[in-house]
Amino acid sequence: MFRKVLIANRGEIVGRVARTLKRMGIASVAVASKADRFHRAVLDADEHVVIGEAPAAASYLMAERIVEACRATGAEAVHPGYGFLSENVAFARALAAEGIVFIGPEPAHLEAFGLKHTARDLARASGVPLLPGSDLLSSVSEALAAADVVGYPVMLKSTAGGGGIGMQLCLDAASLSDAFETVRRMGKASFGDARVYLERFVSKARHVEVQIFGNGRGEVAALGERDCSLQRRNQKVVEETPAPGLSDQQRADLHAAAVALCKSVSYASAGTVEFVYDVERSAFSFLEVNTRLQVEHPVTEMVTGIDLVEWMIRQAAGEDVLAGYRRAPPKGAAMEVRLYAESALQGFRPSAGRLTKVRFPDAPEGGDIRIDGWIETGSDVTPFYDPMLAKIIVRGETRKDALARLNEALAGTTVAGIETNLGYLKAIAASDMFAAADVATSVLGAFVYRPAAVEVLLPGTQSSLQELPGRLGLWHVGVPPSGPMDAKSFEIANRIVGNDEKSAALELTVSGPRLVFHRDAVIGLSGAAMPARVEGRGVSYGEPVMIQAGQTLDMGAIEGPGQRTYLAIRGGFDAAEILGSRASFALGGFGGHATGTLKVGDILPFGGTEPVAAPTPIPLAPLSQVVELAVVYGPHGAPDFFTDADVETLFSTPYEVHFNSARTGVRLVGPKPEWARADGGEAGLHPSNLHDNAYAVGALDFTGDTPIILGPDGPSLGGFVCPAVVAAEDLWKIGQLKPGDIVRFRPVARPADPLAGPALLRRSEAGSAILGFREDGPVKVVYRRQGDENVLVEYGDMTLDIGLRLRAHVLMQALQEMRLPGVVDLTPGIRSLQVHYDPSALSRAKLLGALSEIEKSLPAIEDIAVPSRIVHLPLSWRDPETELAARKYMELVRPNAPWCPDNIEFIRRINGLSDEAAVQRTILDASYLVMGLGDVYLGAPVATPLDPRHRLVTTKYNPARTWTPENAVGIGGAYMC
Repeated sequence: MFRKVLIANRGEIVGRVARTLKRMGIASVAVASKADRFHRAVLDADEHVVIGEAPAAASYLMAERIVEACRATGAEAVHPGYGFLSENVAFARALAAEGIVFIGPEPAHLEAFGLKHTARDLARASGVPLLPGSDLLSSVSEALAAADVVGYPVMLKSTAGGGGIGMQLCLDAASLSDAFETVRRMGKASFGDARVYLERFVSKARHVEVQIFGNGRGEVAALGERDCSLQRRNQKVVEETPAPGLSDQQRADLHAAAVALCKSVSYASAGTVEFVYDVERSAFSFLEVNTRLQVEHPVTEMVTGIDLVEWMIRQAAGEDVLAGYRRAPPKGAAMEVRLYAESALQGFRPSAGRLTKVRFPDAPEGGDIRIDGWIETGSDVTPFYDPMLAKIIVRGETRKDALARLNEALAGTTVAGIETNLGYLKAIAASDMFAAADVATSVLGAFVYRPAAVEVLLPGTQSSLQELPGRLGLWHVGVPPSGPMDAKSFEIANRIVGNDEKSAALELTVSGPRLVFHRDAVIGLSGAAMPARVEGRGVSYGEPVMIQAGQTLDMGAIEGPGQRTYLAIRGGFDAAEILGSRASFALGGFGGHATGTLKVGDILPFGGTEPVAAPTPIPLAPLSQVVELAVVYGPHGAPDFFTDADVETLFSTPYEVHFNSARTGVRLVGPKPEWARADGGEAGLHPSNLHDNAYAVGALDFTGDTPIILGPDGPSLGGFVCPAVVAAEDLWKIGQLKPGDIVRFRPVARPADPLAGPALLRRSEAGSAILGFREDGPVKVVYRRQGDENVLVEYGDMTLDIGLRLRAHVLMQALQEMRLPGVVDLTPGIRSLQVHYDPSALSRAKLLGALSEIEKSLPAIEDIAVPSRIVHLPLSWRDPETELAARKYMELVRPNAPWCPDNIEFIRRINGLSDEAAVQRTILDASYLVMGLGDVYLGAPVATPLDPRHRLVTTKYNPARTWTPENAVGIGGAYMC
């Protein structure tokens, strides 16, 4: 037996063969193109070798590269799978010349059956029925003459074709004349052979094939037949065994014909004899022989219990696997569907991209459900290869049982990120046609597929799918909640169509999309006035509107106040949950339908959520370009960060919305604060700088002198002060702020009972941003107010101290262990912990009491130990994208920022280093301690520009729990700690 086998293929067959090899105790080697090298099937092999670039012609079709891989790894045999070189005579002979075994038929068999015209000759000699046809044709005139004898319609075929490639239906002489050179060119390009012939076309045909296995000594076994009639453009979509609707005699005749043909050449290994079954004539005729493993081989394995790959390996190793074999009746029925990366609503165009969620039903080995695939969440589907992603195979005691199991397996399958034919497969499996086994190769051409879905013809500006409450519980690892910026209008849109208010709906910004509806739907519009028309007819806001299948909705540009419009559909938009939510995170490139904002060609399913009420009109309040925002003072204020005059100015001065605003934050133009301090101390050059601050959605963040209202896609952690947070009841207004709008801030206080509502404060009574202190423990603790739903806990003085970070960490752990009802998120910083809570489930007073009580039980800093690991990362030096970002920052945000336009020069200058080489040496030689994680801002800075007193050195722990210039590290204007 072999010790090591190389698998010369890609995709699911690699994993399929590798599993069998492992079970047999044989080492496996996978080859891969550069595009496939990280795929799960490749990584699951014992070894893998990258053999070339992505195109198949530069990798999987390069026989010499595969031979080299065998030499390099010591592989004794090659399993070719199917496609690529699996039926290539020259490849099999090249392996033999190297003493490497080709796991498949003999080269003579590949040659005999590799060309359809020679295969027909062998079939004729073996007494196998043939369709009327021609010999090889060298000219159009010969083809026309042959067609007159056979009779139209005819199928023009490349003799070297396969997999549905190189064949074309010709209805008359004109179409035959047009197709002749096209098919010849296709055969030459795809198979290196331009020769063609023709056969009579069977209008209602079934594709039935017999799985055979030969021992090369003249013995051939028929292992049952498969029906592969459900095809699209001559590509199989669904296969099953046994073939339904055949009599016992027809089945026996098929098997006998296949065996006779293969016995005539003493066939060795696995193969498939394909027949076309004429439904009207109840007669079958020879089609071709596939001298390899078939894609659909699992259905045969499911009912016979035979591992065809194992048989191939044992046969190639010299065993006679048919010795003593006695064919038993198949056990039940099996079906297989092919999951393709293609869009059934768009002419089955192939799709490519990253898979954001992949889920298959449980398929234990030996069970009635089997998944053969290569994809997983995060896989990249490239445009270079066949679009098949996986095969879903099921078995049942009867055909009816197998069909029920197939529907169950498809219902348990999710593939998101790109368009696939999953919905199409579900429709076929649920159809009366398939249930009745009324199948033929032409059936799918007339199959009507009309899913409950909306197709994106034009995406609009930053259109995205959102839902409430968004993506909670991940703030501590830098994943923002996202969700609608204007939750109020979002909820109203859902109420209009009778949905639960939290159901997924579309957020449309500035200018809207063009959408075509593939099934009747009821929609509702709210928010800013974005003109909407259906087939030229205006659509009203605040009212349920019926749109019929096939109609197109055109959304224009917003007219008047407001920035965002919301479109809900009855039953809600359906999409896979990514990290617990359907909400789109545009900067992260995930969520929503697939990878954030809508793209041309996206298909948006709907109707997956049961409505909760009847559609109903809802009056909409007008929007304004002068907006008053209720805000809660804190967490940072006077006198430690701002002056009293700064606070007075904040609550008395109008601010203008800057054009550089987005879902991450709304930038404002207004007066420059006086500031209560000259700089940020250790934290940076500017008085707005902190070591860290876990942000709240709606926080008014002063980035330098510029205020920004942080949005739901904004940063979770950063290094700037926040004097106020927008009150919960006014958060929706942030989503409707547009450039040029005027904003005024109105401070509000919260009574002890959060259900009693806000109380208006005079500006002079805004109060302290601090809720309370604890000074009786080893470290001073400050509790800061952070809007309606957050408390910020800070430890010690504003210094970088690993001990303070550890203190925040154990506080977080203690809160997690307490499982306090109402706690939503815990986000640690360098010397702080943000507690996000639900005021309807947990009062601030109770939370503060719990926090204070926990302080009594926290361990001493010197007794704290946390798990750690060392990670080695590549560093890009002078990356063009970084330099572009600096230029954009200067153009759009701050033209005189000290770290622009050259970040590296800034580091050199501020650290007193001699030249750029010194900067590079220092950075590359250093080790860094990660102290905080945040999103949006590259590198998740925990503080902003490095203080001139600090210099670049390796980070280390200071037993005195104090960060000094000797152990602080600054990179690119931010501490990387």
